[in-house]
Amino acid sequence: MATIQHSEILTATPDRVFALLRRVEDFADYSDLIQRIDPLGDDRYRWYVRAVGMDWTFDVEVTEAKAPEVLAWKSLDGVKNQGRYQLRPVPNGTEVSLTLTYEIRNRLVEKAVNKAANPLVGKVSRQILERVEARLNAENEKR
Repeated sequence: MATIQHSEILTATPDRVFALLRRVEDFADYSDLIQRIDPLGDDRYRWYVRAVGMDWTFDVEVTEAKAPEVLAWKSLDGVKNQGRYQLRPVPNGTEVSLTLTYEIRNRLVEKAVNKAANPLVGKVSRQILERVEARLNAENEKR
């Protein structure tokens, strides 16, 4: 399995950041690569992603949701993956750390994905967290 890690600091409290990350179906609003996410019930979601010139579909289950510290998931089918957001208060807001592991069983596809995965996941993670922070800032302005 390959592992990718990414970390950012958002200028909001862990409670506020967690509240947005917990709304899994909204992740499609936070990344251009996520086409849509369908809630399936029981903390399960079907993800539709377009990456590396291919369409990917997989079901994910939230395995841990401990507000405001941890949100973790694993795939149930499709691309085998699991991930975890760890939130930690810091002086200027919240450090959000993502750890993502994945395994692709097709050697040709795996070679292409591994080459693109680190920059791609880094880009998606940055994009997600930037858009989460933008939404938090917009909510602040409404108050």
